[in-house]
Amino acid sequence: MIDVATLSVIRRCALREQMSIREISRRTGLSRNTIRKYLRAGESEPHYAKRVSPSKLDPFAGKLAGWLKAEAGRSRKQRRTVKQMHADLQTLGYPGSYNRVAAFVRLWHEERLVAQQTTGRGTFVPLTFGPGEAFQFDWSEDWAVIAGVRTKLQVAHFKLSHSRAFYLRAYLLQTHEMLFDAHNHAFAVFGGVPRRGIYDNMRTAVDRVRRGKERDVNARFAAMASHFLFEAEFCNPASGWEKGQVEKNVCDARHRLWQVVPAFPALDDLNVWLEQRCQALWREIAHGKLPGTVAHVWAQERAALMPVPRPFDGFVEHTKRVSPTCLIHFERNRYSVPAP
Repeated sequence: MIDVATLSVIRRCALREQMSIREISRRTGLSRNTIRKYLRAGESEPHYAKRVSPSKLDPFAGKLAGWLKAEAGRSRKQRRTVKQMHADLQTLGYPGSYNRVAAFVRLWHEERLVAQQTTGRGTFVPLTFGPGEAFQFDWSEDWAVIAGVRTKLQVAHFKLSHSRAFYLRAYLLQTHEMLFDAHNHAFAVFGGVPRRGIYDNMRTAVDRVRRGKERDVNARFAAMASHFLFEAEFCNPASGWEKGQVEKNVCDARHRLWQVVPAFPALDDLNVWLEQRCQALWREIAHGKLPGTVAHVWAQERAALMPVPRPFDGFVEHTKRVSPTCLIHFERNRYSVPAP
């Protein structure tokens, strides 16, 4: 059954913007017969059974919709979660459950997505992946207390596109060495290597972005991809939705992990905790598209992954001239060396 919002979109496209039925079908995903049916019906709208009793959320619906509109204009790091908005509604007197708020939020996002697609402001194509086909990678910045000091961390995120198993590892910098180390650990935890890796155009991987999908890939990154025998693919600039699974994982990790992370004496201890928490969450989170949890689907996908080779060290030798003061210059840094 079509909802009132979608019916309004169909009529607006056909009568005001003079779109063809084929074009409306392409933008909304509805069949042409369905569109013709509702256009022939004129201004009549589909009938719904009347609600027996009003929802407890009704008096707060306007406030919640306003919050959602404001949050949509903020950066991903600054947005409130649905749980936080539910708590804020409770402070205003809302007596209902979290599930009712979550259902309202889902419907609001679905209607907003339909409006964006039909007005040409964005087109989002859902992607499906087979077992062992691909993984997605991204960096994020997060904070944790290490050795008694609140420390800014560079966190590597991996996510298997089919099973949605994810892995996080924290570092102090985003260097090649950290990138290679993260891949070594992630593939060991996943139990294999997918056929493709999907990345943005980070400096440790791409030296230059050319037209379309053409890239000048960094030699050290290309050596790592060749070592693990996966094909590296890079998103279009400013097109984060092309690796939307790991982008969402970055957001989810902030309330699943970083809001509850304890203090640790060393960075290695934090990374041990992150690995254990990720694997525990696999067993708790439902896959959503396939039966069972993330752990169940990962156990099935593991057979489709390529075996993990020996770790990639990424060692590169450079010849440098030593200055009269026993210093060498490398990557804008100066290092002292033993005097002859």
